Amino acid sequence: MVNDEGRDHLAPWLPWATSINDVEETRRWLKQFAEEQAKDRGRMYGIWLDGVLVGGVLFQVFRARSGICEVGAWLAPEAEGRGLVTAAVRRMVDWAFQERGMARVEWRTEPTNLRSIAVAKRLGMTREGVLRDVFRFQDGRRDLEVWSLLASEYRGQGPEQGR
Repeated sequence: MVNDEGRDHLAPWLPWATSINDVEETRRWLKQFAEEQAKDRGRMYGIWLDGVLVGGVLFQVFRARSGICEVGAWLAPEAEGRGLVTAAVRRMVDWAFQERGMARVEWRTEPTNLRSIAVAKRLGMTREGVLRDVFRFQDGRRDLEVWSLLASEYRGQGPEQGR
């Protein structure tokens, strides 16, 4: 579960930040990810700082057959500015390309989420465009920017690039 400060920090970007409010809802949400991982359709890992869980990174979409996945992350405000998200996402990208042979890794973010866009840029992703009014959120509809990195681009980088 997320504490109130973290919930307020994440609420502008993540629907679950306000919808998961107790232990039972948290268990249900985590169980869904465990089931997706068992089916090889998603994964979620914690981001830890000094032994404290401060965020997470996940494959929101993982389609091994088509070679396409979408990675995402979130972080508590007190852990920002340390490169934790970039490092965690880089590990996910490394694994997707090196171990699983994925062809494409996507990163989707709201166009106003400048920290998220900065992660995509640090990872060498290319901005492909904006999906307009693509999902309902809070009191209206939201756009999403789509960023991606292709296996052919990644091969030139190697897992140590930018670290």
